[in-house]
Amino acid sequence: MGPMSAEIVAVCLGPGGIPKAPVEEAQVERLGLVGDGHRFHLHGGEDRAVCLISTEVYESLREDDVTCEPPGAFGENVLTRGLDDHALRPGDRLALGDEVVVEIHDVRVPCKTLKSIDPRFPDLLLGRSGWVCRVVEPGTLRPGMAITVLAR
Repeated sequence: MGPMSAEIVAVCLGPGGIPKAPVEEAQVERLGLVGDGHRFHLHGGEDRAVCLISTEVYESLREDDVTCEPPGAFGENVLTRGLDDHALRPGDRLALGDEVVVEIHDVRVPCKTLKSIDPRFPDLLLGRSGWVCRVVEPGTLRPGMAITVLAR
């Protein structure tokens, strides 16, 4: 996997559901971002502690006439720019800034909550729905921090 220039565009929190709101910074712990909630019990947990999605996904959905504005519209915790989603796999680790390390657990499965954005969801998001991650190293996240793909 070659080097990618990637960054955190936004860090988002919410009480549960969508959208989540951007914040200036957030603390990341084993079970996710402090202050972030989940509406359903299957959302969250150690394997789904942090949800990532890219600005590139938002851009591709605009081409399908989906009207939604980042950050947080899809309930993501971290909006990224510059990661190659096609090169990432479960088990890959990402350094988010200088402290936080997450491990990709799985592709995010788009859920029916997203139908409130567009009735074509969740089908329209298949293959471009982002990632759910475990927290390996906790710490602080802020927009503008670099993202580094660590060796597999």
